[in-house]
Amino acid sequence: MCGICADTAQTIYNGNFLKELYLEIERIYERLKTMEKSIKKYFPIFALPTLVAFTIGFIVPFLMGIYLSFCEFTTVTDASFVGLKNYLRVFTDPTFVHALWYTALFTVVSVITINVFAFTIAMLLTKGIRGTNVFRTVFFMPNLIGGIVLGYIWQILLNGILANFGKTLTYSSSYGFWGLIVLMNWQQIGYMMIIYIAGIQNIPGELIEAAKMDGANSWQLLKKVTIPMVMPSITICTFLTLTNSFKLFDQNLALTAGEPSNNSQMLALNIFDTFYGRNGWEGVGQAKAVIFFIIVAVIALAQNRLTRSKEVQQ
Repeated sequence: MCGICADTAQTIYNGNFLKELYLEIERIYERLKTMEKSIKKYFPIFALPTLVAFTIGFIVPFLMGIYLSFCEFTTVTDASFVGLKNYLRVFTDPTFVHALWYTALFTVVSVITINVFAFTIAMLLTKGIRGTNVFRTVFFMPNLIGGIVLGYIWQILLNGILANFGKTLTYSSSYGFWGLIVLMNWQQIGYMMIIYIAGIQNIPGELIEAAKMDGANSWQLLKKVTIPMVMPSITICTFLTLTNSFKLFDQNLALTAGEPSNNSQMLALNIFDTFYGRNGWEGVGQAKAVIFFIIVAVIALAQNRLTRSKEVQQ
């Protein structure tokens, strides 16, 4: 036994072991370099199908849509360039201006209500109460229902309630507005609640204990610890509710269809009706779609930048 140990020690001493180890590491490194070269060589081949599909399915239609917004057309093959005429007609169309302000007001109210209710429910469901998982499931389930189905369900429910007062959802644009707010909250709160719960559960327990030891009350804990620590979740939820509210279409179509007299019509539905429901307005509808895209993109980027700056500051 001692002889084996002595031989091993002698081998290491002679440098054979270290030499073999170095050669093995060198061989592994060469194999990795070869693999990396192969990946770089064949990467375009594997990426090409996805790139082609993305180009055909998104880039080309997007660029074509921008071009058609400067044209008068019935089909894409008979488009004739008219410059900014379509854009001028957009802003002189009273239905678009009304839909823009109606959508903006709806977005502000829905973003505030959805996030306040979702955050409140998330706070309650992280207090260790019994049946937490059941409540989470129940609150999340409405998010799984399609927008059109949800719209018709709430149309039946709300019209059933309003019938007791001799009214319907289409009696006034304000009825449709608050009907959409109720519908949107019911559908979105559960999803945002899950995101807030994940953020709240990631707050270190020792941080909360330290704040309590320093004499912080419940309001101070919420303001100085909980909200700053869940700012990433607030960023995500605000972005999602903002974009979902601005893009609302199928629920609006099913619940009120823009009635009465297009007064409860939101931007997405207004664009749809302009393009498919007004003869000779296809180019104007396309121009509205481009303006709609720019508005949503600018607002979403501004919101994302604002809330992310809060994350950095905190």
